Amino acid sequence: MKITAVRPHVLRYELEDHFQSAFSTFIDRWACLVEIQCDDGTVGWGECLGPSTANAAVVEAMASLVVGRDPLEIEPIWLELYNQFRDQGQRGLTLTALSGIDIALWDIAGKHFGVPVHVLLGGAFRKEIPAYATGGFRPVGRDRRAALEEETAGYMAEGFTATKIKIGFGVEEDAEVIAAVRAAIGPDARLMIDANHGYDAIEAVALGNRVADLDIDWFEEPVTPELLDAYCEVRAGQPLPVAAGETWHGRWAFAEAIQRRAVDILQPDVCGCGGLTEMKKIISLAEVAGLRLVPHVWGTAVQIAASLQVHAILPPSPPRHERYQPQLEFDRTPNPYRQAIVTRPIEHEKGMVAVPEGPGLGIEINRDMVEKYSV
Repeated sequence: MKITAVRPHVLRYELEDHFQSAFSTFIDRWACLVEIQCDDGTVGWGECLGPSTANAAVVEAMASLVVGRDPLEIEPIWLELYNQFRDQGQRGLTLTALSGIDIALWDIAGKHFGVPVHVLLGGAFRKEIPAYATGGFRPVGRDRRAALEEETAGYMAEGFTATKIKIGFGVEEDAEVIAAVRAAIGPDARLMIDANHGYDAIEAVALGNRVADLDIDWFEEPVTPELLDAYCEVRAGQPLPVAAGETWHGRWAFAEAIQRRAVDILQPDVCGCGGLTEMKKIISLAEVAGLRLVPHVWGTAVQIAASLQVHAILPPSPPRHERYQPQLEFDRTPNPYRQAIVTRPIEHEKGMVAVPEGPGLGIEINRDMVEKYSV
């Protein structure tokens, strides 16, 4: 079996209603899928986190090093691509593009052997994953507090028991909105806050102390990802568990953050950290360090499927009768192609999502929908 083609597919949809994180305004939704074809007809799919057209360009640049190779040589291909592109960046697009290729190779391997990826990765500790609803962005043109109260209460009505909202718009405003959302979802629901690195350390410490009595599961990306000293200051200066990692690409970035004890919770993204190959190594680093790992997820059903394979293999740490179950981040913001690109959408049932059991990632791509949203 040999690889005959590596093709990126860039998807886009223009949104009717715009929304904001701390530093971005979402006027459209983008994605970069990676398709790898083999001479025996086997096809694998992956996805890249981050800027889609830029990822596609890097995937195309990497393709010549992949075509003609045995797709089961996943580790050698990973290292070859990383070594050839490391001078252009040990993080960023080198790793996000490589992630899409790597995931597609694992999809091919699972299909070749007729088993789900989690079997090839060592076996599943769990077959269904509790999910939390990600949303809570600041809507453009609507009252933020009222909109988030309605939105998050709706998630609870759907059967979710946890949600995450976006902050980073100012300590006073954010504190009021967090309190309003807590009241809207009730005292028993789990609540997480994500600043998308919209604060400096002084603001983050102030906000964390301000909302400490609202039972927050974690405070995500309080400051910019490069500032590990600032993460340490935030962690020491307020009581909320600090989480980060979606932009710490590769095991080396995570190793540095782990050594510094910069966070309480690591959040690698399988489509950004280097794919399933690298995710497996980051999981081991977290286990050795005794740090909780809850993957970041933001993408199409391809990413959701790959992330579910990761959630399945996360070891119970520590092992015990009533184990901590890492939750699946389940995006609920507008994106018409997120589930449409697969023939069987990956949905939740009362806040639980089943791990796909088909070969590879366990999904089948709807090519008509990929073509419909391709640019």
